[in-house]
Order: sequence, then structure tokens, then C-alpha cells
Amino acid sequence: MSNECKSGSCLCGAVKYEFDKTNLISAHHCHCIDCQKSTGSGKATILILPSQALQVEGELQFYTATAESGRHVSRGFCGKCGSGLLSFIEEMPAVRFVKAGTLDDSSWLKIDSNFYSSSAYSWSPIDEDIPSFTHNPDKV
Repeated sequence: MSNECKSGSCLCGAVKYEFDKTNLISAHHCHCIDCQKSTGSGKATILILPSQALQVEGELQFYTATAESGRHVSRGFCGKCGSGLLSFIEEMPAVRFVKAGTLDDSSWLKIDSNFYSSSAYSWSPIDEDIPSFTHNPDKV
């Protein structure tokens, strides 16, 4: 595997993925309430990739919810161990959002901004060293 090829998996290893990091669009901490609920933490750290750049092996199950924006967010998780790995917005099929915590090695990752800083909790504060948006920015 080259240095540009990055991989990740669920906790049990039943679902694995790979992508070339040169295809990474951006990376963000999202503090929206839905991300907090789906991760069980104060935020989700997500990588935004073109859909065609992500190769997934194994079977994901999906849960779809309507976001504050009215868009439909489908969150993919392993049916065996429950690990959340990726999500996508049905109205934006060209991109995928990969959960950074599922990467096999995230030491190379640089976070670009905070989304939904208005929902951040004091016990999981926004990173003051990067740009913040009170909600989703118009373009990712």
C-alpha cells in the first residue's frame, strides 16, 4: 500500500475501506446535534471525499434521518459491531463523509474547520485554532 493510499475499518473488521488521500476534499469537526447523537460524543470528525474515490468492502447498514437543512442524511454502520463508518447526503450523491476515527492511521490528517460551532458543548469545545462556522458553510 502506498503512502497515498489510506484505509480504515469498523471495530470488528467486517467492513473495510480504502481511498487515495490525494482525493480528499477536506476534513472537519461537526458539532451538530445529529453528529453528537450518532457518535455518542461531542462531535464527529469527518473526511469529505468524492464518492467514486472511496472503495468499501463488506456490508454496511444504513439509517437515514432528515437534517436541520431538510436534506436526508444516510449514516452507514457495520451490522455486526455497530461502528459508524461513513455517511452521505442523498441530495448530494457525489460526496461521502468518512468518520476519521475509523482510519487505521490518522496521523497525517489536518482538520480544516469546525461546523455547527453553535451546538458545541463546553465539555467538547470547538478547536479555536481553525475556522469555525455556526452551521454548515454553503460550500464544503
